[in-house]
Amino acid sequence: MTNNLKPQRILKKPELLAPAGNLEKLQFAINYGADAVYIGGQQFGLRAKAGNFTFEDMEEGVKFAHERGAKVYVATNIIAHNDDLEGLEDYLKKLYEIGIDAIIVADPAIIMTSKQIVPNLEVHLSTQMSITNWQSIKFWKEEGIERVVLAREVSIKEIKEIKENVDIEIEAFIHGAMCISYSGRCVLSNHMTSRDANRGGCAQSCRWSYDLFEDGIIEEEVTENKQDIPLFNEEDDPYTMSSKDLCMLENIPDMIEAGVDSLKIEGRMKSVHYVATVVNAYRHAIDAYMTDPENYKFDPAWIDEIQKASHRPLTRAFYYNHPTLEDQIYGKETRLRKFDFVGQVMSYDEETGLATIQQRNNFMVGQEVEFFGPNTKFTQVISYIEDEEGNKLDAARHPLQMVKVKVDQAVMTNDMMRKEN
Repeated sequence: MTNNLKPQRILKKPELLAPAGNLEKLQFAINYGADAVYIGGQQFGLRAKAGNFTFEDMEEGVKFAHERGAKVYVATNIIAHNDDLEGLEDYLKKLYEIGIDAIIVADPAIIMTSKQIVPNLEVHLSTQMSITNWQSIKFWKEEGIERVVLAREVSIKEIKEIKENVDIEIEAFIHGAMCISYSGRCVLSNHMTSRDANRGGCAQSCRWSYDLFEDGIIEEEVTENKQDIPLFNEEDDPYTMSSKDLCMLENIPDMIEAGVDSLKIEGRMKSVHYVATVVNAYRHAIDAYMTDPENYKFDPAWIDEIQKASHRPLTRAFYYNHPTLEDQIYGKETRLRKFDFVGQVMSYDEETGLATIQQRNNFMVGQEVEFFGPNTKFTQVISYIEDEEGNKLDAARHPLQMVKVKVDQAVMTNDMMRKEN
């Protein structure tokens, strides 16, 4: 008897890895679907202005994550100078004691120290190492690295080749800001502001607006002096080094089929609303594909969700082709944001239909708002607000004010309330 059944494909469900610039963002990322978060401590990381975690915050964050089956990774990815390594051994020991699941490292000195001092602490190789080929990955695997975060310049085709040649975990960016330099190896900030991008002080000089000169004459002076000879083409603009934001939401099947083990969202300095919105959209896409790959269909509602968080225009960057002019931003940098985060649901009373809301931005009676959460989504017009003493209000005006709002449907703790701006 012939068996005509096709062998069932076995796909590994990838980890969804989210940024967490502080403890609140860590909690929202996990509540909205992240399998793991990456954070920064107050030393040895590349995002000096991301809020970052004290050891006490780390302990609380690890406890919160582990209770929900999620992991916490700590970025220790500076390119260290001699003075930067002071206190490293004690820092790594403390991370291990806290229960951090892995550290993300770029400098071989930190890798070596970690392997000597805390050999059971997993080490992931940072994208700062600009890894683009499988032979480099093979080298680092032999050095004891458990996971490699690929350079942003790697294509889907190259990822497949890497996975065919090296049995190691691969992490790749799927969403967020793109560095205009080669995987973060930039000295523009150092040159212009004396802030070292590779030691945590990037001034994001590539995102600045620049005046354009020719022979010492600024473009605006040409217009003022009414000179006839144009210095620049009409399409020349003050933004010359700014990339659109990466978005692979519509291409999640390709990332999974290529064998990517961890899908990474950029943005430790982004807002709570951004983190929750983006994580939730990718959670839905990943789960839908893994449930039934053969009949998977992309839901346009997921990209609509992405559009509601603050972002630049979107691109697929290097994954399918080399980026062109269409993948860069020229002219006035456009940040697209359709909705503002105005309140966090703290609790809900089924009997009264009132939700206790912590105000995050002004809202008032008569405004249409949207309630949004992992299992919640509906719009309504606000008909009633009261303060904690039961006094009727026409608006919630004060930051972090606790108010009660009449809701048309049941809501859950940590759901968000947002309004169109």
